Amino acid sequence: MIRINLLGQARPKATKQAVPLEATMQIIFLLVALGLAAVVLSVTYFQQKKELDSTNARIAALRAEKQSLQQVKQDVDRFETQKSVLEQRINVIETLQKNRTGGQELLQMVANTVVRVDALWLTSLERSGDNLKITGEAGSINAVANFITQLRRSGYFDKVEIQEAKEDDFVKSVQTYNFTMTATVAQSSNPEAQPQAKPASTPPPQPAAPGRS
Repeated sequence: MIRINLLGQARPKATKQAVPLEATMQIIFLLVALGLAAVVLSVTYFQQKKELDSTNARIAALRAEKQSLQQVKQDVDRFETQKSVLEQRINVIETLQKNRTGGQELLQMVANTVVRVDALWLTSLERSGDNLKITGEAGSINAVANFITQLRRSGYFDKVEIQEAKEDDFVKSVQTYNFTMTATVAQSSNPEAQPQAKPASTPPPQPAAPGRS
């Protein structure tokens, strides 16, 4: 498209308006502030990202350590269980060994005492810990009393007490007495170290009570 100037005058040129200096400075300051803000944000971002990466790495290390410790704990628990089982087995063996040896010593203690008493024999011996229950028969009450004395003098037993002593009517032609007594094994008893008491003289059996056939 062709334009024709009919007036024959030169077309005036557009004049540029001058920008105030104050507005220019404001724009410069704004750009500088934006630049500084961008730099600060960038530095903060990278610092925070670095800390986050370090924290994540620490968390991963702690998780791995936790898993390792859990494995160690499982191994420790397994070893503790095995240790407990072995200790129980050892305790059972020691208890059996102790009871076996203690039973032999106990029988020896009782035998050493019974042989010192005439006209007396035992029918049963029950043990519960250090407590004994002794039952037997004797030809007289004096034999029972002599047996109690020998038990106390032996040093093997404590708290010897008679529970019952009564005449046995099963065989009327022979006078015998059934007795039951209790005793406690002395803690310091030692068959080899204890002195042997001399047998006490036993009076002859008493005659049957009047009225018996």
